[in-house]
Amino acid sequence: MSLNVENPSLTAVLAPPPLRLIDDQGRAVPQDESGGFALPAVETLLGLYRQMVVARRFDVQVTALTRQGRLATYPSALGQEACEIAAVASLVPQDWLFPTYRDSIALLTRGVEPKDILASFRGDWHSGYDYQQHRIAPQATPLATQALHAVGLATAAKLKRDDTVALTLLGDGATSEGDAHEAFNFAAVWQAPVVFVVQNNQFAISVPLDKQMACRTIADKAIGYGMPGYYVDGNDVAAMYAVISAAINLARNGGGPTLIEGLTYRIEAHTNSDDPTRYRKAADVDLWRSRDPIERLEKYLVAQGALTDEVRASILAAAEELATTTRECMTEQAVIDPLELFEHVYSTPRAALAEQRAFLAAELDGDAAASAIANEESAR
Repeated sequence: MSLNVENPSLTAVLAPPPLRLIDDQGRAVPQDESGGFALPAVETLLGLYRQMVVARRFDVQVTALTRQGRLATYPSALGQEACEIAAVASLVPQDWLFPTYRDSIALLTRGVEPKDILASFRGDWHSGYDYQQHRIAPQATPLATQALHAVGLATAAKLKRDDTVALTLLGDGATSEGDAHEAFNFAAVWQAPVVFVVQNNQFAISVPLDKQMACRTIADKAIGYGMPGYYVDGNDVAAMYAVISAAINLARNGGGPTLIEGLTYRIEAHTNSDDPTRYRKAADVDLWRSRDPIERLEKYLVAQGALTDEVRASILAAAEELATTTRECMTEQAVIDPLELFEHVYSTPRAALAEQRAFLAAELDGDAAASAIANEESAR
């Protein structure tokens, strides 16, 4: 008996064109097709371009380090730069970011050092950066759990009459989790100042979107929760920035949450342990490479006279400098104290945990003493 309960006669409902402000050829769309959003200033777009170029160079460098075995794993965001950079650029310092495991370039753009971003992927720490300093929650590996955390923080800020907004990044697969439903529902009921940005890269590891849901778009789900929803071209950083900025302003001024879907594509594998050739076609990857978000914005900026050869050279130089820094920090041997296992567990140490710590400390001291004796004997 087959366990496949899908209805083969179900007719797919075609999604509408996503909202965009700059088309695939790098041209501004007509005003009547912009959904009421204004194209950001050229200076703003040039800043976004710079951040995307630097972020991609970091991503490519880290992927190379992973293939060399210098990192345990790394989930690349190549091709998704417009979604992540636009999201972070829309935030102000007091706002909080709730990222997933794939959003390392978002952390980089918000000011986290490469060595601190990569600490968890190297196995040094669960998270190597100060959450309070950067206002970034830990990168969430379990799907959609961070969405609930974002709603909780946003609700607390609302109760305290604080103008902080929480923005959480999600993948399309995460929206199939119960945690996402609960987060959307609570946010709408409580009118929490939170923005949900779904990076629809069309695969939840190997599961395509049409195997997860039958609705036209993820953004369509917003109406069921009672909040605004936007279906945006996730490779158009101008559109993503305009829509996310508007949603953040709405949330900050008491207008409640917004669900934003950015239609994009994951060019690289899910992680270095994934074989994407088993579930997607090379022709599809090539098609999405031709829709590259950086190249699209570059065409527009060149046409506007804002991206000269000199400016481009300075951006590429900054990207290479960051890549060098990233390589160098990964060649340094991490100094790890096994006793750190017992730190940051309870605010008040428990007796059982203290006993375990003392046991491990004694064992480490014994190993150190034995090693010292062996070294002394070998030196004779």
